[in-house]
Amino acid sequence: MKPGSLFLLPGFIGENENSTHLSAYELELFNELKVYFCENEKTARRFLRRAGFTGSFDEIELHRLDKDSNHSDIQQLLGILLSGQNAGILSEAGAPAIADPGTVLVREAHRKNIPVVPVPGPSAIMMAIMASGLNGQSFSFLGYLPVDKQERKKQLKLIEKSSGQKAEALFFIETPYRNSALLEDMLAVLNPATLIHVSCNISQPDSIISTKAVSEWKKTSIDLHKKPCVFGILSTETVH
Repeated sequence: MKPGSLFLLPGFIGENENSTHLSAYELELFNELKVYFCENEKTARRFLRRAGFTGSFDEIELHRLDKDSNHSDIQQLLGILLSGQNAGILSEAGAPAIADPGTVLVREAHRKNIPVVPVPGPSAIMMAIMASGLNGQSFSFLGYLPVDKQERKKQLKLIEKSSGQKAEALFFIETPYRNSALLEDMLAVLNPATLIHVSCNISQPDSIISTKAVSEWKKTSIDLHKKPCVFGILSTETVH
């Protein structure tokens, strides 16, 4: 039997977004797909309604896929695809498998020769890289930095050194309530000429999208508390 396809469906990254922020291709898929893998059924239903889904939820299946999904869970989801049904991974925000659950299922789908179809749509991380003006030719996404303050400062210095050695832009995120503390640590330990990018509440009316040297950020008042942010740095010093 021919397996179904696994579609990777981006979600909204802001509370005031609607179907105009999604690709026409994704909107068409909502009228075709009957099976979805999601982190939370309630938020998945809310997302589908905001995206314009007008059908009955009794006609579709929602299966849990989150950071706690184990090997057995993944095999169950693969079984659905191997039975010939198409299915979509719904992200809570942004794109599936980018700082979001889905990677393991996608990897296993490849192993089983299940077609994987990435669908265009919002991704705060990719949008931040685009808007940063740092280095779109050479960059890395590091996920979350250490929670411990001293470990975080140590990691920031290592990141800065790596950026200088490779002429590479490095991007990372933080839990929203720790954003201000992270920026404070960056300003405390990074070189004055190092560039810092902040994309805060990207795509929202109150978004902050700015790239400045550390010395300039020190003169800037900015409120990042409890707002989704993506950070990036680029060392302007070449380290040998």
